[in-house]
Amino acid sequence: MNFEPSEEQRILLKSARDFLKKECPKSLVRELAQTDDGHSPGLWRKMAGLGWAGLMLPEAYGGSGWSFLDLILLVEEMGYHACPGPFFSSAILGASIILDAADEDRKRVLLPLLASGEKIFTLALSEPGGGFNAPPRSVTAVRDGGEYVIDGVKLFVPDAQAADWLVCVARTGADPGAEEGVTLFLVESDRTGVTRTPLKTISWDQQSEVAFDRVRVPEAHAVGPIDRGWPVVRGVLDRAAVARGAEMIGCMQAAYDMALDYCKERTQFGRPIGAYQAVQHHLANMWLDTFSSRNLVYQAAWKMSEGLPAEADAAMVKTRTGELARKTTKTAHQLFGAIGFTMEHDLHIYYRRVLSADMAFGNSDHHRERVAQALGL
Repeated sequence: MNFEPSEEQRILLKSARDFLKKECPKSLVRELAQTDDGHSPGLWRKMAGLGWAGLMLPEAYGGSGWSFLDLILLVEEMGYHACPGPFFSSAILGASIILDAADEDRKRVLLPLLASGEKIFTLALSEPGGGFNAPPRSVTAVRDGGEYVIDGVKLFVPDAQAADWLVCVARTGADPGAEEGVTLFLVESDRTGVTRTPLKTISWDQQSEVAFDRVRVPEAHAVGPIDRGWPVVRGVLDRAAVARGAEMIGCMQAAYDMALDYCKERTQFGRPIGAYQAVQHHLANMWLDTFSSRNLVYQAAWKMSEGLPAEADAAMVKTRTGELARKTTKTAHQLFGAIGFTMEHDLHIYYRRVLSADMAFGNSDHHRERVAQALGL
């Protein structure tokens, strides 16, 4: 199977590389990390203007009509440049939910807004005391006439401060924790009763606690069938796991490139440290780990693009890239020595992001269990 980029994909990658190099310097990454929403509206408008916000959406809904594999290539490049902002939340999580669950009328209204970047979406899923993949227990939506009343707290909601719409995964059935009785609701982020509180994270990304205090939404704001939303969420989470894997590959490649250049330039005992066998083996392992992880990600993304079963592939991606990305960025720190740990150096940005991405959508231990289940164990 050949995963070499096509000519169209090469054009996309070159355009993304040139744009991000110019518009997303590390000074901007550091600046936005200190804000509550971690979001530059100007940068977002430019990204949307390039068609990125709707890259994998069909042209009929204002999207670019590219595949999920094409989107993964873009995410990898964004990971390489540590690009901040709500792209992952809106163009992957939000877009996937609406595309997979909404009816045709709702798609024709919402997807063009998402594809143009005019509206930003995110997914409110995790709850206190629950794993990322657990159906909601404490956030409930109770029917009251033609409305639903949502109560409870969501944690680690990505880019909630920048979002216009929250897709809230709520319990509408009576059995807490069961997969049946889960419904998806569109909630405006500024609707009465919604409170967003920024959380401090190791990666400086923007995650929030979102509290729903008797938030009333029309029944028409339900996305997909009542009580049967969890299978949609599971599919979106697999897609998100692969996309996080692609982001980690970008971080691995950036750490490797920085370390390789440094080892060619840094001299010790009269010659570059890259001339020493121990250093060479470290760099070789970094390259091999990045290469093998990339193949896993591309295979999973290709299967998803073709509509093939890819649950086990997504689990393998998250298991291996999480472990190897942490290993690769840690090795880069060893090669750089003390200078790599200073706040002025870029390497710690990638190490922080990898630690956070490894935990997002299930860590390596969780997905290793899923691989075991796929083996019939």
